[in-house]
Amino acid sequence: QVQLEESGGGLVQAGGSLKLTCSGSGGISSLSVMGWYRQAPGKQRELVATITGRGTRNYAESVKGRFIISRTTNWSAIFLQMNNLKPEDTAVYYCSYRRQTYESWGQGTQVTVSS
Repeated sequence: QVQLEESGGGLVQAGGSLKLTCSGSGGISSLSVMGWYRQAPGKQRELVATITGRGTRNYAESVKGRFIISRTTNWSAIFLQMNNLKPEDTAVYYCSYRRQTYESWGQGTQVTVSS
Protein backbone atom coordinates (compact mmCIF):
# COMPACT_ATOMS: atom_id res chain seq x y z
CA GLN A 1 0.00 0.00 0.00
CA VAL A 2 1.35 3.35 -1.02
CA GLN A 3 1.12 5.95 1.72
CA LEU A 4 1.41 9.66 1.05
CA GLU A 5 1.91 12.53 3.46
CA GLU A 6 1.74 16.19 2.52
CA SER A 7 3.45 19.07 4.29
CA GLY A 8 4.31 22.70 3.68
CA GLY A 9 0.91 24.33 3.65
CA GLY A 10 0.15 27.50 5.54
CA LEU A 11 -1.00 31.09 5.41
CA VAL A 12 0.65 33.46 2.94
CA GLN A 13 -0.13 36.86 1.50
CA ALA A 14 -1.07 37.29 -2.14
CA GLY A 15 2.04 37.37 -4.29
CA GLY A 16 3.95 35.14 -1.91
CA SER A 17 5.31 31.63 -2.32
CA LEU A 18 4.98 28.24 -0.68
CA LYS A 19 6.52 24.86 -1.40
CA LEU A 20 4.52 21.72 -0.74
CA THR A 21 6.13 18.35 -0.18
CA CYS A 22 4.56 14.93 -0.59
CA SER A 23 6.52 12.10 1.02
CA GLY A 24 5.69 8.65 -0.26
CA SER A 25 6.32 5.14 1.03
CA GLY A 26 5.18 1.59 0.40
CA GLY A 27 6.61 0.73 -2.98
CA ILE A 28 6.22 3.71 -5.23
CA SER A 29 6.68 2.76 -8.86
CA SER A 30 8.39 4.84 -11.51
CA LEU A 31 5.60 3.69 -13.84
CA SER A 32 3.08 5.68 -11.85
CA VAL A 33 1.72 9.18 -12.24
CA MET A 34 1.92 11.39 -9.19
CA GLY A 35 0.45 14.79 -8.75
CA TRP A 36 -1.32 17.49 -6.82
CA TYR A 37 -5.02 18.25 -6.66
CA ARG A 38 -6.88 20.85 -4.65
CA GLN A 39 -10.33 21.38 -3.25
CA ALA A 40 -11.70 24.74 -2.22
CA PRO A 41 -14.75 25.05 0.08
CA GLY A 42 -17.93 24.26 -1.82
CA LYS A 43 -16.07 23.18 -4.94
CA GLN A 44 -15.05 19.91 -6.51
CA ARG A 45 -11.52 18.59 -6.30
CA GLU A 46 -9.51 19.75 -9.30
CA LEU A 47 -6.22 18.92 -10.94
CA VAL A 48 -3.30 21.21 -10.20
CA ALA A 49 -0.32 19.38 -11.70
CA THR A 50 0.94 15.87 -12.46
CA ILE A 51 4.28 14.32 -13.30
CA THR A 52 4.97 10.96 -14.93
CA GLY A 53 7.86 8.56 -14.49
CA ARG A 54 9.48 10.03 -17.58
CA GLY A 55 9.19 13.50 -16.14
CA THR A 56 6.33 14.70 -18.31
CA ARG A 57 4.50 17.50 -16.54
CA ASN A 58 0.92 18.63 -16.89
CA TYR A 59 -0.55 21.77 -15.33
CA ALA A 60 -3.98 23.29 -14.92
CA GLU A 61 -4.32 26.45 -16.98
CA SER A 62 -4.91 28.49 -13.84
CA VAL A 63 -1.47 27.69 -12.42
CA LYS A 64 0.71 27.57 -15.54
CA GLY A 65 3.70 29.88 -15.22
CA ARG A 66 3.27 30.12 -11.44
CA PHE A 67 3.52 26.55 -10.09
CA ILE A 68 6.25 23.97 -10.71
CA ILE A 69 5.95 20.26 -9.96
CA SER A 70 9.09 18.20 -9.42
CA ARG A 71 10.20 14.93 -7.85
CA THR A 72 13.19 13.20 -6.36
CA THR A 73 14.99 10.72 -8.62
CA ASN A 74 13.94 7.77 -6.47
CA TRP A 75 10.30 8.89 -6.35
CA SER A 76 10.37 9.15 -2.56
CA ALA A 77 8.90 12.64 -2.75
CA ILE A 78 7.26 15.11 -5.07
CA PHE A 79 7.07 18.85 -4.63
CA LEU A 80 4.91 21.74 -5.69
CA GLN A 81 6.60 25.13 -5.79
CA MET A 82 3.86 27.75 -5.79
CA ASN A 83 4.78 31.30 -6.72
CA ASN A 84 2.77 34.49 -7.11
CA LEU A 85 -0.04 32.98 -5.07
CA LYS A 86 -3.54 34.38 -5.43
CA PRO A 87 -6.51 34.29 -3.04
CA GLU A 88 -8.24 31.91 -5.47
CA ASP A 89 -5.45 29.38 -4.83
CA THR A 90 -6.82 28.91 -1.31
CA ALA A 91 -7.73 25.24 -0.90
CA VAL A 92 -6.76 21.95 0.65
CA TYR A 93 -4.01 20.46 -1.52
CA TYR A 94 -3.84 16.69 -1.91
CA CYS A 95 -1.07 14.49 -3.19
CA SER A 96 -2.10 11.62 -5.45
CA TYR A 97 -0.57 8.41 -6.78
CA ARG A 98 -1.91 6.35 -9.67
CA ARG A 99 -0.60 3.19 -11.26
CA GLN A 100 -2.91 1.27 -13.57
CA THR A 101 -6.10 0.77 -11.52
CA TYR A 102 -4.50 1.53 -8.15
CA GLU A 103 -4.94 4.95 -6.57
CA SER A 104 -3.83 6.49 -3.30
CA TRP A 105 -4.32 9.92 -1.72
CA GLY A 106 -2.76 11.85 1.09
CA GLN A 107 -4.73 13.56 3.84
CA GLY A 108 -4.20 17.03 2.43
CA THR A 109 -2.57 20.25 3.55
CA GLN A 110 -4.31 23.61 3.83
CA VAL A 111 -3.08 26.56 1.79
CA THR A 112 -4.62 29.93 2.57
CA VAL A 113 -3.77 33.04 0.55
CA SER A 114 -4.85 36.36 2.02
CA SER A 115 -5.53 39.39 -0.13
